[in-house]
Amino acid sequence: MSAAWVVSDSWTMTRRELAHWARRPVQMIVGLVFPVMMLLMFGFLVGGGRGIDGSYVEFLVPGMLALTMAFGLEATLTAVTQDLNKGVIDRFRAMPMSSSAVLVGRCAADMLQSAVGLLVLAAVGLLLGWRWHGGAAAALLAFGLLLLLRLAMLWIGIWLGMVAGRPDLVQAVQILVWPVGFLSNAFATPESMPGWLGAVVEWNPLSATATAVRDLFGNPAAAPPSWAADHAALLAVAWPLLLLAVFFPLAVGRYRGLGR
Repeated sequence: MSAAWVVSDSWTMTRRELAHWARRPVQMIVGLVFPVMMLLMFGFLVGGGRGIDGSYVEFLVPGMLALTMAFGLEATLTAVTQDLNKGVIDRFRAMPMSSSAVLVGRCAADMLQSAVGLLVLAAVGLLLGWRWHGGAAAALLAFGLLLLLRLAMLWIGIWLGMVAGRPDLVQAVQILVWPVGFLSNAFATPESMPGWLGAVVEWNPLSATATAVRDLFGNPAAAPPSWAADHAALLAVAWPLLLLAVFFPLAVGRYRGLGR
């Protein structure tokens, strides 16, 4: 099977997922609005900022950008389980197409929506007073690290969706994502937490991305100097690549094994 065939099949499946946006605009709008509501809630209602030297908004926005990359996986989980239960994937498997195109198409569509979500949230952050203090190259690299984390989280979601197998189990499975999001430095610094909890937070993959993005944007730091904080950019690349190395083959293998 040629690479061109795989790309063509994957693009066909991507267009299929994009067509669903026009039929379900409310779902997409909710996905874009929810992170904005979270930003406003934590920025102005819940409050925070203990241990932060500088503007809390400038600390919070990069953390929320990273957190958004971990949330919203329920749409992926639901879509995968619905295709499984409606027999759609069985029909695709019977067609002369790349075995990974269905999953790659699902992932590509979600990545496009994630990119739009990042732009919307960043625009709201600018309205609230957030600014980045580096150049355009640093900002683009920061958004690249955010999308790399999203890519890894999506393949975890695709695999979990196939493991769950039924839409009614999606809610139970997606709860597993919440600890990753909230046990991070998105809202507070590890030094403001108990020692054992701060250590867990500091080594969270989402924390690594949030710290690296804050460094690139020139926003307030999330922690005092430590190995994890000093090598946040390295960890922001290493963690997603490790997760991809584990869950991409697991997802493709699970898909190929369906119906056997």
